[in-house]
Amino acid sequence: MINRVLIRIKAIQILYSYLLVEKKFSFEGHPTMPTKEKRFAYALYLDMLVLLNNVAHSIRRRGGDEPLADTRFIKRLGGDDQIKSLIAKYRTVDFPFAAAAERIAENIKNSSYYKNWIKKAEAGEPGAEQSLWKDIFNLFVINDKGVNDIISRRENFTMKGVERMEGMMETTFSNFLASQDDGTDAVKAFTRSIDMARQLYFLLLILPMELADLRERQIEENREKFLATAEDLNPNLKFVDNSLVEAIRHNEVISAFVEKNKLSWIQSEPIMMNSLLKAVMESEIYREYMENPISSPEIDMEFWKNIFRKVILENPDFLETLEDKSVFWNDDLDIMSTFAIKTFRRLSEGDRNAVLDKFKDEEDARFGYDLIKEVLRNKDLYRGYIDDALIEHRWDSDRLAFMDVLVIETALAEILNFPKIPLQVSVNEYIEIAKSYSSSKSGAFVNGLLASVLKNLKEQGKLLK
Repeated sequence: MINRVLIRIKAIQILYSYLLVEKKFSFEGHPTMPTKEKRFAYALYLDMLVLLNNVAHSIRRRGGDEPLADTRFIKRLGGDDQIKSLIAKYRTVDFPFAAAAERIAENIKNSSYYKNWIKKAEAGEPGAEQSLWKDIFNLFVINDKGVNDIISRRENFTMKGVERMEGMMETTFSNFLASQDDGTDAVKAFTRSIDMARQLYFLLLILPMELADLRERQIEENREKFLATAEDLNPNLKFVDNSLVEAIRHNEVISAFVEKNKLSWIQSEPIMMNSLLKAVMESEIYREYMENPISSPEIDMEFWKNIFRKVILENPDFLETLEDKSVFWNDDLDIMSTFAIKTFRRLSEGDRNAVLDKFKDEEDARFGYDLIKEVLRNKDLYRGYIDDALIEHRWDSDRLAFMDVLVIETALAEILNFPKIPLQVSVNEYIEIAKSYSSSKSGAFVNGLLASVLKNLKEQGKLLK
């Protein structure tokens, strides 16, 4: 049901929102107005970070992989210029905690803590790394007798300096946990957006049933009027008894989803529903349907297809309600309504599997998550490719819209990491997204710039499609 067209759109939406407010993780900077104690604490703080880095790279499994070195915290350490410089320095001079690093690594490797963490990490458990390095520092490093002996012999040693260092480590771990540059929040937001699209699909499916129910209530109320007319007493029930409505009502998948998620237009949006029903009943489509003496599942389904396309999807009250419920739903509506109408056709034909699955297959289910992660993991690299093309053509990078950059970066993430997707399919999809979500000239601009980037990558042997 949720196809790759929608997945790409949602990935762009989520990445745009996420990257605009991205919280970067950084390590503590040099102390202001440094005293001997502050200098001692800061130098020790840096050495503790190098120690953690060395510990991570000292723990290997069969095959040579280093699971702790592959964690986000250690990768951030390896990418920090000051830490990289210090690691390089300790390749030429003795690192005071070198022996301690080997001993601590062995203690960690043999611990139940490490074994439990490995199980969680291999199972892909969310938040497996959350407090990993904070725990390792507190459980294995700062309580190590050898580490404390070395610290006590350092120049300008004071207990207050050690406490200051520990405070800096605590701040670093807290900032790391609060940062979102690993994409966790983006992935969560993407999951939520996909779930909301699925919910919209089911809300569209039950809309004919609930409009029919609302009309039936009106008919019953009219029958009870003191001065009921002949029409009130003998109403045309064709709209209420529509066979598609009955098929929706008795579909077990729809009923289970609606019950589980407590979905109801009538209960949540009674004013909008009355307005929408009025618009339906005043339409020429409704008049012709009600006057037609012939009834059949095909006619009933065709009626609702036309009502959806020409009345419901153009109704301002309905569209405003969708926008109030979710910022994404008006963007999702075209695709979800197409799937809802497809489901109506299946229901009218008696198809027991009329309700569409959430994803076509497992590959599609993973596509959006993997795409977002690839963009976040390599966006600096992709931006470099874009800048090279801008320089080559003497285009002004300052005038490049953020959305245009993001669309091209996401296109590159797909092209370079999903070999099964044809190159031209990816290019065309992202040009269309640029047209819809950026400026009027973005489609042509993204097309030209992306073509230039891809040409360079092919010449460099980095693109084999």
